[in-house]
Formats: sequence, structure tokens, C-alpha cells
Amino acid sequence: MAKDMYQKRAERKDKKLDEKDKSLPSTNINWYPGHMLKTKRQIIEDLKLIDIVIEILDARIPISSRNPDMKQIIQNKKTIIILNKSDLAVESETKKWIEYYKQKGMITLVVDANLGKGIKELLKQIEEVMLQDMKKAAEKGRIRKNIRVMILGIPNVGKSSLINRLCNKKSTIVGNRPGVTKQKQWVRIANNIELLDTPGVLWPKFQDENVALNLSYTGSIKDEILDITEVAFKLLKYLYKNYQISLINRYNFTQEEIQSLATQYEDDEIYNLMKLIGKKRGAVVTGGEIDEEKTANIILSDFRSGKLGRITLERVR
Repeated sequence: MAKDMYQKRAERKDKKLDEKDKSLPSTNINWYPGHMLKTKRQIIEDLKLIDIVIEILDARIPISSRNPDMKQIIQNKKTIIILNKSDLAVESETKKWIEYYKQKGMITLVVDANLGKGIKELLKQIEEVMLQDMKKAAEKGRIRKNIRVMILGIPNVGKSSLINRLCNKKSTIVGNRPGVTKQKQWVRIANNIELLDTPGVLWPKFQDENVALNLSYTGSIKDEILDITEVAFKLLKYLYKNYQISLINRYNFTQEEIQSLATQYEDDEIYNLMKLIGKKRGAVVTGGEIDEEKTANIILSDFRSGKLGRITLERVR
């Protein structure tokens, strides 16, 4: 194994025995603070006012980015699934996910909120979903003036960016870090459509370590409560196995450099790869050692910003 790396990890853990635990899902991570529980309760209450729920997912992780609590909370409400950040995901894989959710009887659309792709289709779909209900109301002599929509999603899937596109203006706070939107707010997105934004809500416990890792890779769990080096190491391990050409193109690896990484142990090979990236990006400290944390942030930033190309972490099985 990569002894130097694990020795450093051990030293970091020994140093932080009295601090908040920052290891991965096998330990207790405070990723479900009090405001998320309060928000969940408020969502349940607000659903009484809602006609349609828009559930926004990250197209790179369509399973991991879907809060399992939402199915029970939403119940029989009309729902539209949005696969956002589609510009960062492999297009062919996103098409498979569209079909996957459609086979489950769910209306599913692809959206790129940053570029505004899919916004017109979403507005049209909202009206089509409510068309039958509005006709029934008209037959009974009732005129429904507004369609009320709630947007749900975990932190950092692009809810605020989507609302800004729907409104065609900067109407909500947008940030690259999870948990920026703090309070609920109604926004008129069309003449007859009102939308309720809600803060991102995770769930209390992740049963699957891969789900927690995927949420860490995409920034849905705050970096501050994780061992960022460990997260980047595991992401790099996945990418090296499944998207090696993306790494080669991004970091300009030569064939000789790739071949030089080979060792008896897989983790050693990935650690050598991490050190090589650090050297190429100038993440070097006094003495020529690699700054692991800086290198980790470079890798995660390149992935999250799309500089590594289109990558899908979850595929339809």
C-alpha cells in the first residue's frame, strides 16, 4: 500500500482526535444539521399549497442526488424530474436515465440551467401537466388563476440557477457551495405559474458509501466536514479506471508517465498519479513534497467545473 500516504493520514487523525471527525461515511458526519430537519417539516406543510413538484437531480448522479425521503413526502403530488447539469454528464448516459425514469412513469426532462437549455420545455410541461385539472375546474365553473409549483433538490444541484433561468433574472441567491439558499421564497416564473423555492435537504443517514462519495465528489456535502484528500483520492481512483483518457487530456500525461505509475498495489498507483498531478500543477511544498490538500482541491475543482470533460458517475444497470 502507499505507506507514506496512509502514515500521513494516521498522523492527521491523531492530531485531530479532539476535533470534529472528518472521515468518510463509516463515521458520524454532521451532514444533517438542524435547519435541514426544520426545512423538511416546512416542505411537508407547504405541499398542501402545491400543484406540481419539480424535483431537480444532478445528471451525473441521478440516483445519489435523489433524496429517498422525498418519495414518501411527495406522495401523490404531480412530479416532474429534472436532470440538471447535463452539460457535465455523458450525453448517451443521460438519455438512458431519461428512459429509466420514464419507464417508472415519471415525466423527465434534461436541463442545463447555466445555459438555459430546456427551460421552455419545462414551462410547457408544467402547463400540460395541469391542463386536465384546469379543464375540470372550468367545467365546474371555477377558474384557476395560478399553478403553484415547488422545487425540491439536495444542496448544490442547481436549484437557484434553475429559478433564475425560469424568471429570466437574478431573483435568488446563487452559490457554488451547498446550503446557500436559506429561506423559502415564492417567485413568479410566468403569468400563471408561481414557484416556491426551498433550501437543499439531505437525509439523516447514508446507507450506501458510494452515495456519500458521489455527493462528496459533486459538492453536495460541504468539503469542510470531510477529509478532502481522501475524497479526491477515491474520485481519482474511479476516474483512472473509467475515464483515463479524460485525465490524460486534462493533465497532459505522456504514455511514459502513465506507464511509470504501475506498481504491485492499485492504491500505490493512484497515489503516484495524485503526486504526478500535484507536480504538474505546481502543488509542491518546501523540500519538493506534494501538497496533498492543494492537489486534492485541484482534482475536485477540475471535476466539478467540467474541465475533465463530460463524466457520469452513475450508469443505468
